[in-house]
Amino acid sequence: MHLDFERELQELNQKIEQLKRLYTLGDREKEKELRKLQRDFRKLSRETYSRLEPWERVLVARHPQRPHAIDYINLIFKNFVELHGDRCFGDDKAIVAGFAYLDHMPVAVIGQEKGRTTKEKMERNFGMPHPEGYRKAIRVAKLAESYRMPVITLIDTPGAYPGIGAEERGQSEAIAQSLYTFGYLRVPTLAVVLGEGGSGGALALGVANRVFMLQNAVYSVISPEGCAAILWKDQSKIREASRVLKLTAQDLLKLGVIDAIVPEPLGASHWDHRRSARILKCFLRKGLRELLKMGQEELVEERMRKFERMGAFVET
Repeated sequence: MHLDFERELQELNQKIEQLKRLYTLGDREKEKELRKLQRDFRKLSRETYSRLEPWERVLVARHPQRPHAIDYINLIFKNFVELHGDRCFGDDKAIVAGFAYLDHMPVAVIGQEKGRTTKEKMERNFGMPHPEGYRKAIRVAKLAESYRMPVITLIDTPGAYPGIGAEERGQSEAIAQSLYTFGYLRVPTLAVVLGEGGSGGALALGVANRVFMLQNAVYSVISPEGCAAILWKDQSKIREASRVLKLTAQDLLKLGVIDAIVPEPLGASHWDHRRSARILKCFLRKGLRELLKMGQEELVEERMRKFERMGAFVET
C-alpha cells in the first residue's frame, strides 16, 4: 500500500527493482540506467516529503510499511531479552520491554508495538496499551535503575486503550505512575517518537532527558480525527485540525517539546528500514554520550527543568 502523493515514487521504485533483478542476473548494461533512476528517486523523494502538509505527515506516520519498535530493536540492539508481565494482572503485548546491548553498553529498551499482520495487530491491540503494559514498563525501568542502566523508550501509539476493562484496572493511575517513575529515574533516559505519539498513552513513556522524533512522526494531545469531532463535529476538518494541533516534528522542535529531529532516509523511513535504524542509532549514541557525563541528581534535575520550561503559566 502507498499513499496518493507517493504514487509516482512507487512507480519509479518498481522500475528500479526490475532493473536490479536484471542487473543481478548478469545484465551489466542496465547499470547506468539503474543509477540514473536511483538518483531520480532520491531527488523526487526529497521534494515530495519536504512539502507535505501536517495531515499528510500523519498518514506517513501511520504508513503500514513504516518500521515499528520491534524492527528498530532488532536492527539497532544486540542480544535483546524480553521480559513479560506486570506481576499484577498479566502481560500486555502492546508494550515490548527488556534488556539489550547498544554497542557494548547494556540498556533497557521499552517500546510500543502495533504489529504488522492482522493477527499481530489484534494480539498487540493495535499498539494501544492496557494498564498492565504501563506497569510492565515501570517494572523494567525500575530494574534498569537498580543496575544503573540507561533507559530507551520507543513511542508509537494512537493512545492508551480506553476500554472499560482498562479503566477498571486503573488506566489513568498506571499512566500517572509511569509519568512519575520516568520523571525521577536516576539514570539517563532517551525517548524516541517513531510514528504516532498519541496523548497520555505516548507521554507515559515520553518523560526523558532527551526526546527525539523521526522526521515524519507526529506527537499530539489528541488525534486530528478526535480534534475535528470535538471542535467542529465535522470529519472533513481533519486537515485543519492537523494544522492547529502543531503535531509535526518541525512544530514541536520550535516549541521546545522535543530536542532533535531524526532524518528519515529517502524522505520516509518505510523505504529503507535498515538505513533508518542506522541513523537513529547515531542519535542514541550521541544522546547517551552527553547524558553519561552527568551525575544521578543532575539527570533528574535536568529532566525536571526541561519539562517545567514547556508551555506558558499565568498566576492570577
